[in-house]
Amino acid sequence: MNSGPGGPRLNGTDLAVLEAGEKRQDLPCDLTPDKPVLGFDMRFHTGFDVSVPLRELSGSENLLTILFRVTPENQKDTVRYFTQRIRVPSVEEDAKGEAYLEGGVDLGEGKYKVEWLMRDRAERVCAHSWDVEASLPNKDRQMALVMPPNAVEAMHPDQFQPEPAVQREGESLLHVKLIVNFAPQRPTASSLRPSDLAALVSMLRTLARDPRIGKFSLVAFNMSDQKVFHRQESVDRIDFPSLGKSLDRVAVGTVNLKNMMVKNSATQFLTKLIADECGSSVNADAVIFAGPKALLEQNVPDEELKKAELHYPVFYLNYVLNPFATPWRDAIGNAVKALKGLEYSVTRPRDLWFSVSEMVGKISKTRNGKQVAAVSP
Repeated sequence: MNSGPGGPRLNGTDLAVLEAGEKRQDLPCDLTPDKPVLGFDMRFHTGFDVSVPLRELSGSENLLTILFRVTPENQKDTVRYFTQRIRVPSVEEDAKGEAYLEGGVDLGEGKYKVEWLMRDRAERVCAHSWDVEASLPNKDRQMALVMPPNAVEAMHPDQFQPEPAVQREGESLLHVKLIVNFAPQRPTASSLRPSDLAALVSMLRTLARDPRIGKFSLVAFNMSDQKVFHRQESVDRIDFPSLGKSLDRVAVGTVNLKNMMVKNSATQFLTKLIADECGSSVNADAVIFAGPKALLEQNVPDEELKKAELHYPVFYLNYVLNPFATPWRDAIGNAVKALKGLEYSVTRPRDLWFSVSEMVGKISKTRNGKQVAAVSP
């Protein structure tokens, strides 16, 4: 979807339709606006679903052009225009069913007017307009959103864009080690859904944006493949483009045949991962596990966990969309509990925000307590 500020080159007919703001059905279509929803990326997402009867698109190849503009109620001079073109293959005259299309934008807090049209090559037009409001409830007002109020932007399909620089607080910044399981929400899923990927990447971005953290070590793995596929050590910024390229080379959702032939191979992998990545040699203020539930047939043996001599706190950001479906702890949660760590369930964006805020506060308190103890007589 292309976008642009101000007034793009519009033909007179399109501009007249948008200015009129009236419903048109020259080209029959059924449009349903989406209510703005806050995503794990701390951006409001809104859009539309539209369907067109296939018989209306019958004949040789067609071209559907969608044009809409979004106007903030409080800043009517900052209109954003968006265009979308869909090529339609040849359709038989007696075709049954519907063609389904969708689109959307990201919003900051505020009220907006959306004026929308779609036309085909025969210049038939379908037009709608509607109002939307993006707002946080009062209890969530302290959450820091990525976009400022009254802002309108195109959706960002690339999850791995570089993270902008963050203004850090103070000189004594924290160093956290992140161990992230890039796996589907459902263990039986054949692939990592875009929504699940967005949530996992958003966990990393939320931590990356915390001004109290200055150093990151990242270990990215896939429990199904039982392999660490990406690593960064003591960096100032998480390299998201590099992480995305590494993830592209991983067959997420597949099971290695060699691993299937070994009894409890997943437990063995997790045991070795904890032994390699956690211990007295780790130079970090905390270790944070993150990812969906890892439901294994056998948990990591307690005697193996007792070998870990940790001098830092351990946490687990458990991404679980339906906590009532699997209310019991998973293998990572059991290991974190045995290591005297804390687990946070992340079901909604507010869970992620408040969990990270509390967790980083606890890490700072623990580190400051150690420093005080070190200088006390």
